[in-house]
Amino acid sequence: MAFDLGGRTALITGASSGLGAHFAEIFVAAGAQVVIGARRVDRVEALAARLGDKALPVAIDVTDEHSIAAAFNAAEAHFGTVDTVIANAGVANGGRTVDVEPAKLRQTIDTNFTGVLLTAREGARRMIAAGSRESGRGRVVLVGSITAHVTGHGDSAYAASKAAVAHLGRNLAREWVRQGINVNVIQPGYIQTEIAGDWFESEGGAKQIAGWHRRRFMPIDVLDPQLLYFASDASAMVTGSVIDIDDGQSL
Repeated sequence: MAFDLGGRTALITGASSGLGAHFAEIFVAAGAQVVIGARRVDRVEALAARLGDKALPVAIDVTDEHSIAAAFNAAEAHFGTVDTVIANAGVANGGRTVDVEPAKLRQTIDTNFTGVLLTAREGARRMIAAGSRESGRGRVVLVGSITAHVTGHGDSAYAASKAAVAHLGRNLAREWVRQGINVNVIQPGYIQTEIAGDWFESEGGAKQIAGWHRRRFMPIDVLDPQLLYFASDASAMVTGSVIDIDDGQSL
């Protein structure tokens, strides 16, 4: 089923590579205008150049509320109100918990949890001000991870941050349920993107893959139907969902 995002303006964080860059491509293909944000501005500028006049690159540091507000200001000046937020930015600072530096722990939580919250709430503030309660067209999608409910080795802070995202999504859905804003969470399994680094080329990574029932990565486009659905008018009565898409990796 194809989902039409014509008339929508989406802000996507973490859009300089991996899933975020891919999301920008499929949103434009579905008819949306996209505001693509990341700290690595050169990358989102290059992506916007490929996508054409429906894409606006912006600098955004999701740990800084002023940076987030500036990105939404730029979006409104160029396209109008953002009615769809894809909170995708994230970092992974792997390592044994007894060894990980406190600064890395703070960066993980600040980016993966606090950054998601700050991005979602800034978007919601503006949707509400623009009349989302009446239109019912507000959409927020939080990108989590199956590590929210799967135990592993060397990613405790990351996993905890993603568990927080899952619960945050349900709470925001409840808080904004009467404001015309739907909030849903997608929890992907393992996809070979930049955030994974070279872990899966290591002996430990190979063992992890061998432990999956189907012993394979998921392709980067595996989230497309669910994400487009959550962002579209078709999901008007869907809010508070937390959906695993993991090819059975968490079973």
